[in-house]
Amino acid sequence: MQIEKKDIRALSKEQLRDFFVSNGDKAFRGNQVYEWLWSKGAHSFEDMTNVAKPTRQMLEEHFVINHIKVDTMQRSEDGTVKNAVRLHDGLIVESVLIPTATRTTACVSSQVGCSLDCNFCATARLKRMRNLEPGEIYDQVVAIDRESRLYYNHPLSNIVFMGMGEPLMNYNNVIKAIDMITSPEGLGMSPKRIMVSTSGVPKMIKKLADDGVKFKLAVSLHSAIDEIRSRIMPFSENFPLSDLREALEYWYRKTKSKISYEYVVWKGINDNKASVDALVKFCKYVPCKVNLIEYNPIDDGEFQQASEEAIAAYIKGLEAIGIVVKVRRSRGKDIDAACGQLANKS
Repeated sequence: MQIEKKDIRALSKEQLRDFFVSNGDKAFRGNQVYEWLWSKGAHSFEDMTNVAKPTRQMLEEHFVINHIKVDTMQRSEDGTVKNAVRLHDGLIVESVLIPTATRTTACVSSQVGCSLDCNFCATARLKRMRNLEPGEIYDQVVAIDRESRLYYNHPLSNIVFMGMGEPLMNYNNVIKAIDMITSPEGLGMSPKRIMVSTSGVPKMIKKLADDGVKFKLAVSLHSAIDEIRSRIMPFSENFPLSDLREALEYWYRKTKSKISYEYVVWKGINDNKASVDALVKFCKYVPCKVNLIEYNPIDDGEFQQASEEAIAAYIKGLEAIGIVVKVRRSRGKDIDAACGQLANKS
């Protein structure tokens, strides 16, 4: 019977050191291998050129490296790059490189499919197949960093967890991945350049605050009226806005970090005065800014982009109380890489 080998990246540096000592080798060998796995991004034990061949063979007998493989890469006419990323078990997720004149942002996935059921999002229709491991999340960032250097001549500058999945429903693995992305032994990126976007799971937002995270938080709000929100995001019936508000107030008390609200305005759904007034009121609870996001249709016509007048009414209402509001035009629409469109059509 063949024993299933463990992914070596599931081991901490201390566990790796212990493994070598218990196999009659020196502890420092663990440091060497750890560096190969993370900061050097080795895809196989053969890559570890300063590790003796018998040691590499021993690692091969005990472990695997479940790295990702960029299966297909598409480039949009606006410069956006979308990767279909094949995982070790054959499943596929997508991640996106979004360039601007001054920076490049990686939009990464945290689950295969999604735990939630937002009606306007293509990913939600896939249902959750599994959570991504920390190494699989990390690898998406490494791949996009390489593409950023190749196509735009500078390293990746920002990361948003806005790809496939609800990051807070894969809490431990997302946190571990961010720890490695920000560690000097990993990619050494500043946590201030990372934003985790949630659909609003109050208990987990409080946990983030208790764990003292240093990255930024975004909330996909889309309505500050419970009845409308639960119609477009059915799961939110279990998480009413009063609970979300309390969790966000707790987050701000603990972290002093401003919230970003992601908000799409749809025709006939939330493009009315009552919806504008409700959002303006909700924005008074916690220091925040608002991104009004252009909607990207996902084929069925139920959700349609609101008029420019409706967007202008939101901007006017929010700016009147001093809220910073930006309209985000979507990138990569021609390759289904825009917000809410990631659905593995490949």
